[in-house]
Amino acid sequence: MDTITQYRQHIKKLLSDRAKLVWDHRIQAQTIFDTEHDHYQLIYVGWRDSKRVYGVVLHLDIIDNKIWIQQDGTEIGIANQLVELGVPKQDIVLAFDPPNLRKYTEFATS
Repeated sequence: MDTITQYRQHIKKLLSDRAKLVWDHRIQAQTIFDTEHDHYQLIYVGWRDSKRVYGVVLHLDIIDNKIWIQQDGTEIGIANQLVELGVPKQDIVLAFDPPNLRKYTEFATS
């Protein structure tokens, strides 16, 4: 299996597993998998009484053979989970960090 296919599988599994952890029956966790353009998201949608709940929890893209984490609203950090699955740190970009600060992380800068 090639690397990109493996990365797609890892991302889809992690987002699907995370979607099962919704704590409130009024909130839907929706996974969005665009494998043609390599965009992957987990969003929360719903209502909590009269308050609208909508937000992107996780957003990952595969760009130039690397996983770009655009948004990570988890406590554990999806980058750490990807590393545990065998993804090298040099193939993970913390895109939510400013480009000039990425060099201070253990992950890829771009």
